[in-house]
Amino acid sequence: MNDIFEKMHEINDSILTGSMQDARNKVIKILAELETNKQEFPEPLNHFIRSVGLYPYINLDKASWQERFVHESFKVDVGDGEAALHRDQSLLLKKLLQKNDIAVSAPTSFGKSFVIDSFISIQKPKNVVIIVPTIALTDETRRRLQRKFGDIYKIITTTDVELADRNILIFPQERAASYLSEISEIDILIVDEFYKASKEHDKERSTSLLRAILKLSKISKQRYFLAPNIKQLKQSIFTDGMEFLELDFNTVFLEKHNKYLNIDGQEHSKSDELLEILKYKNGKTLIYAGTYSGINEVANLIIDSSAVKESQLLVDFSNWLSKNYERNWTLTNLVKRGCGVHNGRLHRSLSQLQVKLFEEDDGINRLISTSSIIEGVNTSAENVIIWRNKNGNAKLRDFTYKNIIGRGGRMFRHFIGNVYLLEPPPKEEESELELEFNQDLASSVDETEYSQQLTADQIAKIIAYKEEMTEMLGEESFKKLQSDESFGDFDSSIILKVSRALSDNPENYKSLGFLNSNNPENWGWSLYKALETVPGYIGAPYTKFVEFIKCISNNWNHSFPNLLDELSKFDIGIDDFFDLERKATFKLSTLLNEINIIQMELFPTNNVDISPFIAKVGYAFLPPNIYKLEEYGLPRMISKKIHESGYIDLKDEEKPIHDILDDFRRAGVEKILTCSDSLDSFDKYIINHFFEGIMVRK
Repeated sequence: MNDIFEKMHEINDSILTGSMQDARNKVIKILAELETNKQEFPEPLNHFIRSVGLYPYINLDKASWQERFVHESFKVDVGDGEAALHRDQSLLLKKLLQKNDIAVSAPTSFGKSFVIDSFISIQKPKNVVIIVPTIALTDETRRRLQRKFGDIYKIITTTDVELADRNILIFPQERAASYLSEISEIDILIVDEFYKASKEHDKERSTSLLRAILKLSKISKQRYFLAPNIKQLKQSIFTDGMEFLELDFNTVFLEKHNKYLNIDGQEHSKSDELLEILKYKNGKTLIYAGTYSGINEVANLIIDSSAVKESQLLVDFSNWLSKNYERNWTLTNLVKRGCGVHNGRLHRSLSQLQVKLFEEDDGINRLISTSSIIEGVNTSAENVIIWRNKNGNAKLRDFTYKNIIGRGGRMFRHFIGNVYLLEPPPKEEESELELEFNQDLASSVDETEYSQQLTADQIAKIIAYKEEMTEMLGEESFKKLQSDESFGDFDSSIILKVSRALSDNPENYKSLGFLNSNNPENWGWSLYKALETVPGYIGAPYTKFVEFIKCISNNWNHSFPNLLDELSKFDIGIDDFFDLERKATFKLSTLLNEINIIQMELFPTNNVDISPFIAKVGYAFLPPNIYKLEEYGLPRMISKKIHESGYIDLKDEEKPIHDILDDFRRAGVEKILTCSDSLDSFDKYIINHFFEGIMVRK
């Protein structure tokens, strides 16, 4: 205990010299030491906890009346009860309640979601729109807000849902366009991870996010943008009038271990170092592998060196994967050893399920990931291991590195997050964020409306785009498509390429109508021509992709293992399946929709409309509600068993997804668990998890 008092003297010295972050780190380390050693909490520590603003950590059993008063003063309703905010959370909430437009940079451990929940609980806005980067984060946010506010608000995450009196809409930016005509006013627009609107951080999807920000901001009373690790924010038309706050307030301490210094490549390899860390660290561990090949390297190491865990939950999960996916799949073997995989390709419900198991005491202890872990979910761990300093093919940048290691530690669970570096960290950078107008926004921007904010060159590009489109489509057709928002979320460069291809080679698109045929063998020519419209857009070999599309037309009728058997002759394995299905449902459906819109204007006498086929592709040839239920955590194979039991009709395409969810709620979990004899123990585990995410608090 004398050692603890000595450390409190050091904290006092740091406070007196104005080194508040250093003092806060020292407080956190003492809290971790007390917890680890099961030592009694010293009363004077509350004084320092209060001084550094960590009010939630005040020990009320040992608190003075002044300290109790402070703790009580910073309590707010977070939707499912009251919780004390820390100093900077309270500052941020106060500014939002004053109706300020705020762009905030704060660490991963800051607790930004608490601020959102407090705002909703206190302010009770009518319409809230939350833009998140991924479907996985959509589901996680939905589950949290459904539990807290589902009795007051309609929580909407999919397209084509009828609005209620009070709504919280949560979705990736690409879905924003579908609600622009449905909602006239937004009380608060929240954009999570808004740094992804910069091409520097997301080349492929940044334009889509900029477009959503621009259009939704027009009808928003208030804006709140969130990101980590930003030092400066340059003003632009996308953040016009917003106050930027950099809040460098941490609630956990990151202890970095430069293990790469121990690696010599001969006597002691990187693999040796990883296995040594895993041998002595049993807590929840994230392993950042950097690339898909890196995931395979780490996975094989763990499979070869780790014993099978004695956990019935993991045995059940492994058996479930063998039966429903593939027996010899890497993940099937990893799970037995208490390890999972998180990447951007897996079926949505599989990724969500592994995150759930990562939270379980007898579930997954290790999770190997790509950068999907930083944009997919808000999970965190006691240990973070950096296996490779890459992000795909590129070198890992300081911004992303800080975001990844920020997953170490969690309030009240792991005061200290251990970070193990098996390769040198990237060079430290000052992160200045600029959200720039780019020419792909030309289809979405009225140059007269933004004449004061745009440069002469930007205005010229918008005018050039409109002139070329008018020349190809005719003035009346082009104006009609513009006013109807028909181009939705399309980039202007893609719109131009499609329009040029259709104008220059109309004969290539005469057979488009064959895509509406019920015989997949009739689709080949039209699919090839569609893919050639924008070369390289899909990012997959054309022959393999076309054969894949034909095969998954049986997605509902054939089991996943059977589909894999059929695809093996085209050298398409399970990981390829996940990748190609995602490309089909998003990229191909988007491309075909654009082709369809433009060809109907250019060639009205052809009388061709491939909307039915596009809808099928967009839902991976599954019944629409079956596909949507995967976002809610219910895999297609379990939905099929429930449907075939006759208890709930999940193939009814006229029934909105929220009505289907109401059917589940009315039935109750016990009825669904017993509706079919074919449901096994892990099916039932998943069904319970699904129900946890759709039920409303009582």
